[in-house]
Amino acid sequence: MCIVVYKEVLIINSEIRQKVQSLVSDGVLLSSDVTKAGIHRSVLSELVEEGALIQHSRGIYILADKFEDEYLMLQKRYGRGIYSHATALYLHGYSDRVPLSLHMTFPIGYNSRTIKYENVKVTRVSMTNYDLGITTVTSPYGNEIKVYDLERSLCDVLRGQGDDIQIVQVAFKKYAVSKEKDINKLIAYSKQLLVEPKVRTYMEVLL
Repeated sequence: MCIVVYKEVLIINSEIRQKVQSLVSDGVLLSSDVTKAGIHRSVLSELVEEGALIQHSRGIYILADKFEDEYLMLQKRYGRGIYSHATALYLHGYSDRVPLSLHMTFPIGYNSRTIKYENVKVTRVSMTNYDLGITTVTSPYGNEIKVYDLERSLCDVLRGQGDDIQIVQVAFKKYAVSKEKDINKLIAYSKQLLVEPKVRTYMEVLL
C-alpha cells in the first residue's frame, strides 16, 4: 500500500512539474501561487527533497541553480516595501557604498511581525507620499525590483533619516552634472516632501 502511494506521488510530480515551473518568477516560487494554481503544497517539499528548490523562508522558494538575490527576496516577502533613501541611491548608481542594511519605505499602517528580524531599516509614510516616484531598476543580481526614482531618493535623504552626509553630498554632486537630471521634478517632489529649502540650498551651490 505504501509503495503504491509513493508511485502515485511520483506520477503526479511528473505531470505538474511544468505547471510549477510556469509559476516561477525571477527564480522565485511562492507557495501561495502554488495553492492558487490548485497544486498541493506537498509538491514543494518533494522538490526541495530532490534538490530542485531551496526554501528561503516561509512560503518562499528559490530555484537551486539561482543565486540568492537579497533585494528581490525581501521585496517578494514584503511586497509593499519600496527601496528608498541611501539604498535607492546605491541602486541608481549614485552611491558606491554598499548598504549595510537595506532601507525600505512602507505606507503608514503596514505592519509585519517578522520584518524587525530582517536586515531592513524601515520608514513609514502617508499613502500620498508612498506612491510618489515609484519606479523599477535592475538589482545587482539582474532582477527587476521596485525603488523610488532618483529625485524622490534625493529628497528622502534630506528628510532627517540619519543618512551619511557624505552619501548625500556625493549624490547631489553627481546629479548636478547629470544630463538626465529633472530639476522641475526634483523641486516638485521637494515641495510635497517638505524639504524644498534644503534641496534649493544644495542645487544653488552646485549649479
